[in-house]
This record gives sequence, structure tokens and C-alpha cells, in this order.
Amino acid sequence: MASINFIGGEKGGVGKSVTARVLAQYFIDKNVAFTGFDTDRSHFSFNRFYTDYASPIVVDSYEGMDQIVAVFEDNPQANVIVDLAAQTSSPLAKWIKDASLIELFKEMGVTVNLWHVMDDGRDAVDLLGRLVDTYGNGPNYVVVQNYGRGNDFVLLRESYALQKAQAHGAHVIELPRLHDASMRKIDQHNTSFWKAINDRESADSLGLLERQRVKAWLKNCYEVFDRLPV
Repeated sequence: MASINFIGGEKGGVGKSVTARVLAQYFIDKNVAFTGFDTDRSHFSFNRFYTDYASPIVVDSYEGMDQIVAVFEDNPQANVIVDLAAQTSSPLAKWIKDASLIELFKEMGVTVNLWHVMDDGRDAVDLLGRLVDTYGNGPNYVVVQNYGRGNDFVLLRESYALQKAQAHGAHVIELPRLHDASMRKIDQHNTSFWKAINDRESADSLGLLERQRVKAWLKNCYEVFDRLPV
């Protein structure tokens, strides 16, 4: 199955790049080839952690974004992850609309997944409603309740935005929280999740229980991803 996964949420700090990194590691561990793109010029964290798989692009440039579709021209069975920066929904929607990309991907047999990564705030809920209003019934919606950025998603569960998303068959998932200290160490040293689990020798390595926590956390994430059309 070919797929393109836009990892968004529009807000900054909700965990979009972490979600992209987990999906990348999921593909790697499942031996699924993929190409990654990082649109966040403020830190390019996806590209930084997975240099061999992801490259930076400029989201407000058609020439930059066109590189994504070029992947499928060379390999119709490709899988793509696009880590979207905050406040990129408008240029992305214009790019998609101007080329009727949802329809094109459908003709090509490429599954389009729009990931909406959320904290537990009201604005994240409102942005979900805006996302569904923009794209309607074309793509798959993956609503990510990120427990690393919130602990009570009652606003989402009671929202009209969620009802609209579910009316279009949205997948609503929970991304579990990784222990804060372990995540900070991983981020400070630009460590991939594979290295976090397997590195025992370097000065940046995690302790035994920290490695075990990351391993258990990834396993839980993978069980969630196994149910998605990725």
C-alpha cells in the first residue's frame, strides 16, 4: 500500500515532530521503505533525528512541495511522511487544491492520511474542525490525542469537530506519554528511537530502565499504528 502521511495539527508544541519520528521508526522496524520531508524551518527536528530518511523542504514554495509528488512518479508504491510546521495549513491547502492532489492520489492508488496531532486545549479542537471543513470526504483523518502534551481530552470527545471527523471515518488514537526525562535526553542528543533503545556504550546512552521504558513506549505506539491505513 502506497501512502502519504501529512503530520500536522497547525499549533506549535503539540508533538507533530515526535509523531513523525515515531511513524518513521515504525516504518524502519517494519522494514517498510519511506521518504520523509521536514517543513519546519525553525528546527528541522525530523530531519535532524532521521537524516538518512528525511530532507528539508519549504512548504510555502510549490517547487519545494512538488518534490513530495515526485517521489511517487519514481516509485508508485512509495510511502511518504511529511512533518508539517505550525501554521502551514493555508499554503498546504492551496497547493493541494490547485493541483487537485486528493483526486490525483486516488487515481494513483496512494492513501492520503491527514494526521491532526493535538494537545487537550480548545484551539486544537477548533483546528480539527477547520481541517475537516477544508478537505471534506477525500482523505483519511487520524486524530492523535497526544498524552505527552495533555492528559484530559474531554473537550475533544464532546466536540462537534470530532463528530464531523468521525462522520468521515476518522481514526481517533492515543499517543502514550514517554517519561519526561527520557524524552529530554533523546531530544538533547538528537537520538533516534532505535539508538535510544540499543545504544549502551556512548556518553549519550540511556540507562537500562530508561531504555526499557522507551522500548515499551514504542511497542504501545506500534500497536496503535498497526490499526491505521499507513
